[in-house]
Amino acid sequence: MISNKWRVLKHAAKLYDMCALIAAFLFATFVLRSTPTGMSLSGFMTVRVKLVNCLLFALLLAAWHNLFVLCGLYVSKRLTRRVTEIYGVSKATVLASAFLLLVAKTMHIKMVSFSFVLMFWIVCTWAMASGRLVARSLLVALRSSGRNSRFVLIVGTNERAFGFAESIRARPELGYHIVGFVDDDWAGIPKFEASGNTRCCNFSGLANFLRHNVVDEAAIYLPLRSYYEHAVQLIAVCEHHGIVIRVDSQVFNLRSQDSSAVRLDENSQVVAVASSPRSGPALLKRLIDCIVSAVALMVLSPLLLIVALLVKFTSDGPVLFRQTRVGLNKRMFSIYKFRTMIADAEKVQDQLLSMNEMTGPVFKIKQDPRVTPLGRILRNTSIDELPQLFNVLKGEMSLVGPRAMSLRDYELFDNDGHRRRFSVKPGVTCLWQVKGRNSIPFEQWMELDLLYIDQWSLWLDLKILAQTVPAVLRGTGAA
Repeated sequence: MISNKWRVLKHAAKLYDMCALIAAFLFATFVLRSTPTGMSLSGFMTVRVKLVNCLLFALLLAAWHNLFVLCGLYVSKRLTRRVTEIYGVSKATVLASAFLLLVAKTMHIKMVSFSFVLMFWIVCTWAMASGRLVARSLLVALRSSGRNSRFVLIVGTNERAFGFAESIRARPELGYHIVGFVDDDWAGIPKFEASGNTRCCNFSGLANFLRHNVVDEAAIYLPLRSYYEHAVQLIAVCEHHGIVIRVDSQVFNLRSQDSSAVRLDENSQVVAVASSPRSGPALLKRLIDCIVSAVALMVLSPLLLIVALLVKFTSDGPVLFRQTRVGLNKRMFSIYKFRTMIADAEKVQDQLLSMNEMTGPVFKIKQDPRVTPLGRILRNTSIDELPQLFNVLKGEMSLVGPRAMSLRDYELFDNDGHRRRFSVKPGVTCLWQVKGRNSIPFEQWMELDLLYIDQWSLWLDLKILAQTVPAVLRGTGAA
């Protein structure tokens, strides 16, 4: 019954969002097509619309819908705060607006200007956010009157179980009511009972308790050893009663994680818990990488050709510099850059180690004698890194991610905690790039990379991309 109710609410949210998108598009069209004296509504309604435009808009709606699904707008938000939900809506509509602008520029749709997209974003964000706030208020009102409540039984009496109970009690608007705690006798029971909590039963009495009490969910917060001893029995009992089971994802003390379930056969699922972002809008990130890198390569092709010719005729050696770099989960790949040094630069690097100006395993010299005059210009403007767009297109890199490390630098890492930066694809730009590049010490560089991984989102990627251009123009830390 609960799943059916949620399914109805989810489909209602999807339908509302589609209506909000259509209304925002029509509103922006009506306002921007108005004459100085104004276009009447009747006049606007008589505007002829071509069939091909209707088909294009239908494809846009389908793309927007899939984008919103990838952004997680249609998962349960019962335990999510209002600010967090509205922030998520805003990020999704920014991506939808950016996609609209990209399609308009690619297909030369003159009507869709930057002003059009801005108005579209404002209206659809306001409509979607307002709708969700109204829906939340209605649900809170229902829960306050005793309807739409969920009764939770907590299995376990350790600190995590107690913390979960406190977080539920602190937010009565969620409509969750704690039925009680279930656990056998153990050394921590006196401390648990001293906090004012009591057990409703032990493990052997769970089945009888469920027969005579209202329980919608069972939240399992057991130590790992106890979990192995009792999990099958407890879950089987809950399944017999049709009770939803919640499991503590922090059982292994991971600092941050993303989890997903994969069904291997009819009887089992494997739950993956990762300390780096692997799900959510990752597919959309890859789609953006492909589109932006392909468009950028086409637009910049004249510049790439000119630079290639200049490199070829101003110094001996190949146009492109290829070097083995460490990619996603230690996969090796060849990175592409315009050559900015003499042809045998890597062979003489060992002779210059005493001149290294970077801390840690990284090798950098501001006035590197191996750099050619043209190469110095290319480095200061970061034009030498444009061929990395081919790596992005191939899927070896992303537009945004930790800086790609050479195999030499990777082998000199002495802190395994820093190696978590290799759990995501390396990027053309990153936080290190926009914060000062080579002027940043190695340890702070690694901290920025791990911060990016822990806080990763599409919105963060967009902010880094937006900050990259002024950072490159300033040339801070370039070498």
